[in-house]
Amino acid sequence: MDDTGSKKGKRPSESEISMTELVIPNDANILGNVLGGRVMHWIDLAAATAAHRHCGSICVTAAIEGLSFLNPIKLGYLAHLKARVVCVGTTSLVVKVDVHSENMDTGEVKKTSEAHLTFVSLGNNGKPRAVPPLILETEEELAECEKAKNIRKKMLKIKNQEQ
Repeated sequence: MDDTGSKKGKRPSESEISMTELVIPNDANILGNVLGGRVMHWIDLAAATAAHRHCGSICVTAAIEGLSFLNPIKLGYLAHLKARVVCVGTTSLVVKVDVHSENMDTGEVKKTSEAHLTFVSLGNNGKPRAVPPLILETEEELAECEKAKNIRKKMLKIKNQEQ
């Protein structure tokens, strides 16, 4: 594949990655909860990996949209991250990341965060290049893409009002 972008379509499942982190003292604040910045770092790593898997090239973070912190992740818990491409444009793509915590003593799992990240695929020359099409087959996949498009529209509207 060259930088002109002739690529075969891929399904969201082909980009999906799972990552698990153990929350250690260096990750936590004085309340014993993982730092929000640490969660954001993990989210960005997981999303970048999924974006790279979809594009087969380096992808850079352009925006983090719709990030929410729903529940804390405690010291000693596991943080499970699942990322996959949910929508694509011409040279950009949106990756959704879900984060869950797991109390290893009880087995209790809670959703802790969700985010949509926009990436730009780069060619060897450092310039944006076309991304493969995304093959959406289920109602859930179509709904996720539509949600990502709506988040992106809101962010662009805010950006345009600031200029």
